[in-house]
Amino acid sequence: MSSANQPVRYPDTRSRPEMTKRAWWLVALNLLIPGSAQVVAGNRRLGRFGLGATIVLWVLVVVAIVMAVAARSALLVAVTNTAVLVTLVVIAIFYAVLWVVLTLDTLRLVRFVNVSPRARGLVAAFGVLTLVLTIGVPGFIASTSVSAIGLLGIFAPGPPVPPIDGRYNILLLGGDAGPDRNGLRPDSISVVSIDATSGAATIFGIPRNLEQVPFVAGSPLYGPFPNGYDCGNDCLIDYLYTYGEEHPDLYPDAVKHSSNPGIEAVRDAAEGVTGLTIPYYGLIDMQGFADLIDALGGVDIDVPARLPIGSNNYDDGSAAPPIGYIEAGLQHMDGQTALWYSRSRYGSNDYERMARQRQVQEAILAQADPATVLLKFQGIATAGAQVVSTDIPQSMLAYFVELAAKTKNLPLTKVDFVPPLIKTGNPDYTVIRQAVVDATRPVTATPTP
Repeated sequence: MSSANQPVRYPDTRSRPEMTKRAWWLVALNLLIPGSAQVVAGNRRLGRFGLGATIVLWVLVVVAIVMAVAARSALLVAVTNTAVLVTLVVIAIFYAVLWVVLTLDTLRLVRFVNVSPRARGLVAAFGVLTLVLTIGVPGFIASTSVSAIGLLGIFAPGPPVPPIDGRYNILLLGGDAGPDRNGLRPDSISVVSIDATSGAATIFGIPRNLEQVPFVAGSPLYGPFPNGYDCGNDCLIDYLYTYGEEHPDLYPDAVKHSSNPGIEAVRDAAEGVTGLTIPYYGLIDMQGFADLIDALGGVDIDVPARLPIGSNNYDDGSAAPPIGYIEAGLQHMDGQTALWYSRSRYGSNDYERMARQRQVQEAILAQADPATVLLKFQGIATAGAQVVSTDIPQSMLAYFVELAAKTKNLPLTKVDFVPPLIKTGNPDYTVIRQAVVDATRPVTATPTP
């Protein structure tokens, strides 16, 4: 075929208008259909390879879109699998390298010296933009996948486990370890019970100063405390974490099962308090809690009354002034402010703190919408991997993600075991367990008259 019939492959290099039009065609083809510029104007072998790889990518994208619409569960299983994410990283790096090669080769084919001087800068800028995109998009996919792999590392190995009585029960602990603390004591203790079908969730707040905690027969703590943890003010429920850590022989297999003796001791206590079987836990470091909120972009809290922040007393016991205030009304809080709001004891008690902590938990759920998580995934994943430990199996992550989507669209039931319902110094555990039964009873449809 003559050069006249193939002006892109065999252009008239003496015609600047023709070379300029050709340049725009080549850079546009490279952006829209990588590999096509080489097929029409360069190394056809390279072009066919690039074009084939582009078509394969389009097919993969279409498959992912179809799965997102028609087989969301299967897609979630795939993207929560470490092997799949590693493969995605490799694929992203492959396409980044391929597109850089194709883009640089396309710019070579343009022959800038023969392009109109007025168009050279625009064509070059368009080529640079294409180069940035070819590196940036797969680079973002690769870095996001690496962050996801790190996040998946907090989950435990093991097979999926069926719900118990139609529900999944999870112990949530907020840890207060720090340089000024001797070990870790749970600053916040909650049990979340989720209906395995509807996603309806109830969160039970257990005061950290709850006394006389009972243990079910078979618990390692039932032996030393057959009548419950009943030694008075020195036997509060949050001390059990330290007790478990000091007696690791009670839970010799805890570490092997992605836990530790302190967590297992608190879990046994929470089971004794609520009457629920609790197969899973999540432990969140409270300082890391602030990092997670920052990664989400902050949270909105409706503060009912002006709250002083700081410690009530100096180390010698004398009164200390507050170091600041959180004003009443709707406030957008960063991580540190939300942490103060959750933990401040100034002029308040543990029960008021529990109510504020619940507010923050709900605000995080509201803020963690799919768009926010997607746009800020890397920061959230990094914060999560650093601050959370759990024994939830990685194999159940996809299921829990879907269940959480249902939970988010339903009202959250909250039951706190505090006065006047419960006297923490002399609690009635029959009342507590009946409250749990009432709050987790399946909701039946009201018959239509």
